[in-house]
Amino acid sequence: MSAARRTIREPSRETPVLGETQVLVVGGGSAGVSAAVAAAREGADVMLVERYGQLGGLATGGLIILLLTLDDGLGRQVVGGLCQELTDRLTRKGAALAPPRGQWNSTDPERVKHYARWGLVWGKGPHRVRYSVAYDAEEAKLALAQMVTEAKVRLLLHCWACDPIVDGARLRGVTFQSKSGRFAILADVVIDTTGDGDVFALAGAPFEREKVFPWLWFRMGGVRGADSAIDAKGWFFHTPGEGRVLFPWGATGRIERQIDATNPEDLTYAEIECRRMVMDEVDHLKRELPAFADAHVCDVATQLGVTESRRLGGEYVLARDDADKAFPDTIALTGNWTKYETVYSIPYRSLLPRGLDNLIAAGRCISVDHRVHHSTKEIPPCMATGEAAGTAAAIAATAGGALRDVSVEALRVRLRAHGAIVDLP
Repeated sequence: MSAARRTIREPSRETPVLGETQVLVVGGGSAGVSAAVAAAREGADVMLVERYGQLGGLATGGLIILLLTLDDGLGRQVVGGLCQELTDRLTRKGAALAPPRGQWNSTDPERVKHYARWGLVWGKGPHRVRYSVAYDAEEAKLALAQMVTEAKVRLLLHCWACDPIVDGARLRGVTFQSKSGRFAILADVVIDTTGDGDVFALAGAPFEREKVFPWLWFRMGGVRGADSAIDAKGWFFHTPGEGRVLFPWGATGRIERQIDATNPEDLTYAEIECRRMVMDEVDHLKRELPAFADAHVCDVATQLGVTESRRLGGEYVLARDDADKAFPDTIALTGNWTKYETVYSIPYRSLLPRGLDNLIAAGRCISVDHRVHHSTKEIPPCMATGEAAGTAAAIAATAGGALRDVSVEALRVRLRAHGAIVDLP
């Protein structure tokens, strides 16, 4: 299409207000669920709005069903709180696999090999057992929905965020589009957990944007002798379910070009091309590998595996040189899933857009540089920053003040009380 596009003038309209709340969370991925649950457990009235028909985002619909990682690469846990709660819920249902604490940091070759077959060991060796988790997507959807329901969060699915309602340095709320038309939700505090930073970008906050290679993850069942096939090829893993394996990043192929994940034309190209590549890979496996002769496709991700698009330019940009550095306003920690002994403390300031008083971001779109994003984009730190954002939002909404005025020490105390980890080991 032409770069210079025609425009039309739309008539002004009155938008009905569907609801009012103290805390509005936009985006129901792992960060959004964590933010909503944390705010509600602090006593705030919370609404959570999600564009798809289930919660979890890439952690469920994207089939990125590996929690990489909850440790620092030395056997010490650095992500707890709601991420640990989700792990415990799934484990009780028999829907998750993780090494027990006594095996963390083990160098035993057989243990390392066992967990590598489950996609829980990555990067360059010499390898050790990490505290990472493989889990089932459908059970995770249910567990997240139960957490939201139990916290008495008001949930809306199948609604797409349109525009923030900006009034000076504050957001009055956000407008949404659904099958029934356009509506608004008014809120004291808004949390952007859209992954792509849709709210803060449209509100005028500064951001950076990256292009990425997208993927579609998929699962196959009926695989015979998966261990031998995994050991020979190494690009798929066990996943919960007898004879079932998980293929990350569409297996071995790579789409021809990077895309801008905020551009609908790029997204359309990626959806069509990635799905073609997945099915070509399935045909190849069934034809070439005896283990897959009678295998079948269980499911293909309903969401593209996009790991980066917009990143907030917040009050602090967490940079590569900040590794292993403590901050007085640390509200979450994360290790690195491909590197051992690397930990980032995530400061509260990296969640705050400049120039907006009652908007906070969480998840993969927080204010970090491209290198640090490789650590902070993973599901455990997304849940950790979501939990921190939700707790801060509840404090701010109750006090009626700006998010930057929240007492960070009080916030850290509340997070610790709920099992979150905010201090370097």
